[in-house]
Amino acid sequence: MSEGAEALLIELGRTDGPTLPLAEAALAFARLDRPEIDPEGYRAHLDQLADELAAELGGVTAPPLKERVRALVQVMVGNHGYQGDGATYDDLANADLMRVIDRRRGLPVALGILYIHAARAQGWQAGGLNFPGHFLIRIDAGGDRAILDPFAGGELRSAGQLRKLMQLLGAGRDGQGATELRPEHYRMVDDRDVLLRLQNNIKLRLLQAGGSEAAFEVLRRMRLLAPNHADLWHETGKLANHIGRLTAGITALETALRLDPGAEWRHEAALLLQRLKGRLN
Repeated sequence: MSEGAEALLIELGRTDGPTLPLAEAALAFARLDRPEIDPEGYRAHLDQLADELAAELGGVTAPPLKERVRALVQVMVGNHGYQGDGATYDDLANADLMRVIDRRRGLPVALGILYIHAARAQGWQAGGLNFPGHFLIRIDAGGDRAILDPFAGGELRSAGQLRKLMQLLGAGRDGQGATELRPEHYRMVDDRDVLLRLQNNIKLRLLQAGGSEAAFEVLRRMRLLAPNHADLWHETGKLANHIGRLTAGITALETALRLDPGAEWRHEAALLLQRLKGRLN
């Protein structure tokens, strides 16, 4: 089954455009770690979320934004109890969509994928936001927009609350406070970026735990979905150097420099590439 999951990610990596089958792609990533699990039960649950949302709206095809939000939160939280895992936030299960569905707990981005899936199944415009440090989703209807926090039970977030959240996240990172809320923070990101953000959570936790080899594998999977993402190749090269995979590091750095010869890290990458070639010889 893992072969089918990997093939799907490769196929998606060859496609262009801002939208992808988000939930199916997230399931594919999860299946790579548990190939023995039949994904059909999880697909049935995704269909159930979409069907329940349609039923909650009573057949109304174009409800107002407020009603869309109410119905979506009712299905996700009221019917199924999805919420953020604040108790064991760094558990890798929180970024594995199959485990998230099993536990009804997860990281903001994993929960957000489920919200977006159910919303788009109704034909709604929905997506993840370019908000730093905490994944949020946006739903648009009739010229209005609503920003929801899946980690907090789908609560609506006002501009004032977003400013406070940025300050909190900024203080948590460096003690200096976050930058001011800007228009780009309201912008929807491409689905590929959402999926990479999901996998990046896993990679970072593995690195923090000293799992460099496992993180190297996660980077490989991320490149299946984004084969032309130069930063991923650059990071792969650096990690390959760290774990002693010289040939893989050379290939990764050469690819990174070819894909983005004007990158900020180009001099660092070129020097590392030279060192790796010297060690290989």
